Amino acid sequence: MINQDSENLLNTQLENAPVEGYIFSWFDWFCLWYPPGWLILFNRHWQHYQSDPDGWNWPEYGLFLIPGGFYLALLSRWLRLGFRSPQKEIGEFDPKYQQAFGEEVLRPIVKHYFRGELQQAENLPPTGPLIVAMNHAGMCFPWDFLTLGYLLSEAREWVVQPVASPALFEHPWVIWWLPPKWSQVLGGVRAELDDFEAAMAQGKILLYAPEGIRGPLKGWKKRYQLQKFDGSFIQLSDRYQIPILSVVCIGSEFLHPWAVNLHKLQRLVKLPFLPFSPLMLVLILFPSMGIWAMRTRLRYFIQPLEQVGLKTHSGKKRIAIYQQAQKLREKLQIKITLMLNRSAL
Repeated sequence: MINQDSENLLNTQLENAPVEGYIFSWFDWFCLWYPPGWLILFNRHWQHYQSDPDGWNWPEYGLFLIPGGFYLALLSRWLRLGFRSPQKEIGEFDPKYQQAFGEEVLRPIVKHYFRGELQQAENLPPTGPLIVAMNHAGMCFPWDFLTLGYLLSEAREWVVQPVASPALFEHPWVIWWLPPKWSQVLGGVRAELDDFEAAMAQGKILLYAPEGIRGPLKGWKKRYQLQKFDGSFIQLSDRYQIPILSVVCIGSEFLHPWAVNLHKLQRLVKLPFLPFSPLMLVLILFPSMGIWAMRTRLRYFIQPLEQVGLKTHSGKKRIAIYQQAQKLREKLQIKITLMLNRSAL
């Protein structure tokens, strides 16, 4: 009995023992600078901290790196899992894993590949809660959001959670690319009113795209033209008295340049957007590049904090919310135009 109790105590201690930080090997550095390898790096980092019996394995990683090999890797994994998809698990936000992922994976990508930088950082408040509202573009994996989230956590040690399309949580393509609970554990909040409101009620710092999916959908031709803003963030800001921190991002349009959205095919495969550009020919050969983006310089211009106060009759509140949202859109559009003109000089 004593031996059994000692063994149980030892097993408990091993389970609760802190996991050592992820240390890059030569293979990880290779994956960082070889576009089809980013997906490998994300999954290897996850598997270092989390149990993932349904995840990719080493032979399958090797197949990612050769043209067309991803399809063989996908077949291998499907057979290995017994002709089924990976288990759909519901994960909870883990700030410690978000910090580890930021410091160990995002830092070199943000600093050296996307060259992210905060400007007018004096406008940052000391703490939250906040709605960080930013223009959104790129027609690719939301690197403009991930980069801003990392930079804000670095500048203020904030715990920042992005509001993301439900497709990033549950679409079959994403579940095969990444662990099924990856987005939730990293802090993603579903872009649905109930989830958004629950996060506001808890006083979190949220990254939000007021354009919604219309931002990426505008494509390369309208890359500098802000689309209509949704009013939900104005409504929740007023209800919970949470200020709005507006941010103008310049450079996100080059994450996937020259792209247009294929509306009919997008609806067929049930994706929020389906871009087509010369880069898509490479993606067909290397589907693991779905989380990759072109190298660019992401600059974030922090605007003064705004407090929403809608002092109006309830019958006219919806109109006031809409007007406030479009007023903010016009203000940010002017800022974008001025910054682009300065860059052109």
